[in-house]
Amino acid sequence: MLKKSSVFPGIKGPVVTIVLDGFGLSNSTIGNAIKAANTPVFDNLLSNYQNIALSAHGKSVGMPSDSDMGNSEVGHNAIGAGQVYEQGASLVSNAIASGSIFEGSVWNGLTENCRQHESTLHFLGLFSDGNVHSHIDHLKALIEKAKNEKVRKVRIHILLDGRDVPSTSALDYVLPFEKFLKDISADGFDAKIASGGGRMKLTMDRYEADWSMVERGWQAHVLGEAPQFESAEQAINSMRAEAPNLDDQNLGSFVIAENSAPIGTIEDNDSVVFFNFRGDRAIQISQCFEESELNAFDRKRVPNVYYAGMLEYDGDAHIPSKYLVSPPSIKNTMGECLASEGITQLAISETQKFGHVTYFWNGNLSSKFDEKTEQWIKIDSDTAPFEQRPWMKAAEITDTLIAELLTGKHKTARVNYANGDMVGHTGDFRSAMVAVESVDLCLARLLPVIDSLGGVAIITADHGNADEMYQLDKKTGEAVEESDGVFKVKTSHTLNPVPCVLYDNQSKGALLIDTAKPYGLGNIAGSLVNILGYETPESWNESFIKIK
Repeated sequence: MLKKSSVFPGIKGPVVTIVLDGFGLSNSTIGNAIKAANTPVFDNLLSNYQNIALSAHGKSVGMPSDSDMGNSEVGHNAIGAGQVYEQGASLVSNAIASGSIFEGSVWNGLTENCRQHESTLHFLGLFSDGNVHSHIDHLKALIEKAKNEKVRKVRIHILLDGRDVPSTSALDYVLPFEKFLKDISADGFDAKIASGGGRMKLTMDRYEADWSMVERGWQAHVLGEAPQFESAEQAINSMRAEAPNLDDQNLGSFVIAENSAPIGTIEDNDSVVFFNFRGDRAIQISQCFEESELNAFDRKRVPNVYYAGMLEYDGDAHIPSKYLVSPPSIKNTMGECLASEGITQLAISETQKFGHVTYFWNGNLSSKFDEKTEQWIKIDSDTAPFEQRPWMKAAEITDTLIAELLTGKHKTARVNYANGDMVGHTGDFRSAMVAVESVDLCLARLLPVIDSLGGVAIITADHGNADEMYQLDKKTGEAVEESDGVFKVKTSHTLNPVPCVLYDNQSKGALLIDTAKPYGLGNIAGSLVNILGYETPESWNESFIKIK
């Protein structure tokens, strides 16, 4: 699948792709934890090695528009595929606009099940317009269509964001949505919020890092076992009164009740839609509804429901079995091409980003292309809040990666350092600085080893985050202040480009970066295979490497 280069034989040693998750490039010093941190290694890379800024958001990574942030899923898809595919946000928006989402057997099955049994249609998912995991407009469109198709009862289970949107913005979404539900609940149609809680407290675990999150979600959404409130507004205000500094993503679970009875438990013969389009945080809850033998926790009861995801979240394991929109079919990825040539590959990260250097990197496939030439290593993440341990597992990842490289087995390796993103999402500026500095210390240990092996590194990021920890005024660029004069925290990704450094002490100037035109994350794969001594496949985005 790869053709040998006629002009460059390839680097002798390993080629290592280092993803500094959440490291964006911004000239602003306001709220920029990367610039504020002590990063002598990173500073030296930008000053003394060839580098360019890559686009990591919007259409350059398959999002609907250039106003959409990039994220780890689409970023790693683009890096690993060497191509840009239309991603979940675009696929769902287009399917709703064309009506195709409502023409398939799955939507018809969901609604017919409710009509036949006079049962409830439940919608569960991330409740915001962040467009990273979901979009509230998709949810509204599904509810409106359900009413038009004579479904009589809808219950919505909302996972509060505060991560891809402002950290305490939940009521900005809940209050207008409650009005939407009130207006649409007429002519025998009944739609209400039934349960909810913060996305980092319940339901949306990933890579089996903390099943207790999913258990709390199951208890609230399915069993109706959580603190009871009259409305979502009351629940949010009550929890904030008890813990004023708690952001939306960390709010506890709640259930809406009338006369002390939950209004929307999930029962036999109901239909359930998980309306997230992104897969990593949708797989475990899907397993809970579909796998009878699952023993990750005591589900107490498993209702017999018609369950569907917005997309298929795992293309290998086919989770879930039914879905509304087909995911992108990503073919001819870098991992597949390297495997076809017998080129050894190492993928390593901690739990929080392990699926990104494996599943997403390989085009949404959870299995290896070649068991003999590929090795995947997962370092178990801490379960403590990231702002309390901002170094995360960076040191352990580096220890293991260095040991593996020194074996000489791996011609290529890819590693994700999750610190800048996971700690950036907490909104804690000081902790984000420590996170960035921790990764810099790891680079100081790793890069000399790559040199000693005659190797080269591509050091990049999948999107920005730690580069913009405060909300900035779009006109002035100044930090937005709260009423008490404190800067307003930003926990979401940014629209900033990301660095791409060619760490090359081996080619003696033979490898040059083209700085004459713009590039994005989808151009990395074609460049990497050039460094290995192969031509960029025609189906990939062009390389930014020029051979002298």
